[in-house]
Amino acid sequence: MFTDRSTPVTFLYTADVDRCIGWYRDMLGASVRERDDHGAFLDSAGALLRITALPEYKPSEHPIAGWEVTDLAVAARELREKGISFTVYEGMGQDGQGIWTGPDGSRLAWFSDPDGNVLMLNQQGAAGA
Repeated sequence: MFTDRSTPVTFLYTADVDRCIGWYRDMLGASVRERDDHGAFLDSAGALLRITALPEYKPSEHPIAGWEVTDLAVAARELREKGISFTVYEGMGQDGQGIWTGPDGSRLAWFSDPDGNVLMLNQQGAAGA
């Protein structure tokens, strides 16, 4: 069923569709693929992000979407230059840039969109290389 003809879709909820579209476009480079009365589909490196309006939406404290990058430090720096702040969790042992490094060398960093949805970047460690 899930073959090269399938495209993953992540669902993002927002109180303000236009603001959300603009942020994902301007900050993360996503492009609008389709727009309808309830939201939009954005293309993010071939995966789809479905933005749907929910006026009373309350975000989860857990990541709802993430991107694997080849160099997390570079990706994080580029996002910081656009004004994105990374979340530092108490007791997690992240570095000064908000990046956590696992025992296998994998690296993770978390940040939020304007609705408070937690997003994540990850870089594979030696075991995933």
